Amino acid sequence: MCRFIEMKLAAMLVLLSLTFAPGLALGHGGVSVEDDVCLIKLGTYRAHFTGYLPKTRATQEFCEDIPEATDSIFVIDFISDELRDMELDFRIVRDVKDIGVQATYEDLGGEQAIEEATIFYNPPTIYPKGVFNVRYPFTEDGGYIGIVNVHHVETGLKYRSVFPFSVGGAQYGKYIVYYALLFAFCGVFIWGAGRNAFFTKRQEK
Repeated sequence: MCRFIEMKLAAMLVLLSLTFAPGLALGHGGVSVEDDVCLIKLGTYRAHFTGYLPKTRATQEFCEDIPEATDSIFVIDFISDELRDMELDFRIVRDVKDIGVQATYEDLGGEQAIEEATIFYNPPTIYPKGVFNVRYPFTEDGGYIGIVNVHHVETGLKYRSVFPFSVGGAQYGKYIVYYALLFAFCGVFIWGAGRNAFFTKRQEK
């Protein structure tokens, strides 16, 4: 019976950790972190994503969130060679609904809402060298959402990647809450498991 309770507590802990800490280990939306490398997924195709702050942290790379509002550079290196033959467009929108790291394209409210929230747009272009880069001067902290679209002109196939990110420290308070809740549930689990073990020993005597 006690063993069953311990297993149930463990299952609850895993479920709650996934619930309260979305995107922390797996990345933000269409961006995943694998072997300390940020990857953008566009259907079955992959690209390497990197952010830079040339004025303040020139030698440092950023995978997702940007620590301060300043001049920023986004670089997308194509891993899949097929992307070299596709049109790519890139858009940055403000997270006006404060959706956070769980934001999807459908959450943004349609094309008109996206246009109204757009702060930067780079139109569809083919990059035969396999590298796209763009510079944008962020002036405000807060939540943003990047949208990458690729379109194969000959086949008509289209793919999209949506990745939320934050600029400055405004969004990091949410992560602290997630971790605090996770540690609290860990404490409850450990206390419960130890208590069950204590009573089991008492019963054996």
